[in-house]
Amino acid sequence: MINIQKFTLDNGLRVIFNQDKNTEIAAVNLLYDVGAKDEDPNKTGFAHLFEHLMFGGSANILNFDKPLQDAGGSSNAFTNNDITNYYETLPKDNIETALWLEADRMRSLAFTKKSFEIQRKVVIEEFKQNYLNQPYGDIWLLMRPLAYKKHPYAWATIGKDISHIENATMTDVKDFFFTHYAPNNAILTIVGNFELEYIKEITNKYFGDIEKRNIIQRNILVEPIQKEARNLVVERNVPINSYYRAYHMCNRTNEDYYATDLLSDILSNGNSSRLYLSLLKGKKIFSSIDAYISGSIENGLFHFNGRLHNGISYEIAKKELDLEIQKIVKTKATERELLKVKNKLEAKFIFGETDTLNKAMSLSYYELIGKAEDINTEIDKYQNVNLEDIQNCAKQIFREENCNTIYYKVKK
Repeated sequence: MINIQKFTLDNGLRVIFNQDKNTEIAAVNLLYDVGAKDEDPNKTGFAHLFEHLMFGGSANILNFDKPLQDAGGSSNAFTNNDITNYYETLPKDNIETALWLEADRMRSLAFTKKSFEIQRKVVIEEFKQNYLNQPYGDIWLLMRPLAYKKHPYAWATIGKDISHIENATMTDVKDFFFTHYAPNNAILTIVGNFELEYIKEITNKYFGDIEKRNIIQRNILVEPIQKEARNLVVERNVPINSYYRAYHMCNRTNEDYYATDLLSDILSNGNSSRLYLSLLKGKKIFSSIDAYISGSIENGLFHFNGRLHNGISYEIAKKELDLEIQKIVKTKATERELLKVKNKLEAKFIFGETDTLNKAMSLSYYELIGKAEDINTEIDKYQNVNLEDIQNCAKQIFREENCNTIYYKVKK
């Protein structure tokens, strides 16, 4: 059971605190409730751009990394379609350094032309290197718009098109910052061996005078129910034919999420999973095969990715994968299969929460999607899933008209 204490500053910043007496390391996690889904469809990639810009200096701090490194700490960040997340770990006695750094860039990011151009070039190069020039790198640039026709999950975090960042102006960037990166749109989590009164004191000291901002109200288009299967065939300079499927599924807070997550594990988690034993080790249809869920806050996707063995046609690959999917649709999984994936997940969850930083990240996220205290009942929700729940989710998700398929072929 994780002990959680919470309070909110006058400017709307939510603060989550967990006193961990077993470590001399402190973790600071600052989650902003902004992701790629909050972007203008004609100006995408901005949330990811800010992942980089936030390290480019602020009003009183020219170099974000140096003071943190001098304090024995490290930092990083990530962005996805739902959130932007920044985090630091450092010796507990130096925690104020992390708060000072985070508060200064929240208050007054340095919008210098030099920083903007440097980070723009970094993002453009990342787009080219990871998405355009890497084998199979553009798959999510293809799958997302195939599966989503209205919802902003239709583009990847990197953006729809490289031109959106190439053509971004300083005004565009400032507007995005001041309408999203604010205390009243953020959750600050601190984990470490401190007393609550001290945490209240130092968070007020560094963040208390930052003014609230007018956060843009979300008006996200609802994705219509998919009524027919969609297929896309592409040819690329890749070594092996690959096969991708994505089915629409529920959102992260839906009660069916837990059964859907366990369903993906039964199919593809480890060397004793169904797809591994049948399609990789047994029939040797695929040289690699995986099933997993997106876990996104809004309605997500259930993915299948596979690399075909040489000599295996797409027709055979499709037929064999269909057979495995229909098995779990028509016949319940076994108690042994369900117990195995539950135990693996519980062990992973418990081990993960022993890590100070991982715990801080998780607490921020649970607060965003519900309340931080939900972390203490998460395992129970998985343990309550039964075989009927697994089968019902399989029936609901694995419908032909709900399927999006990409045939990713070796260019001849």
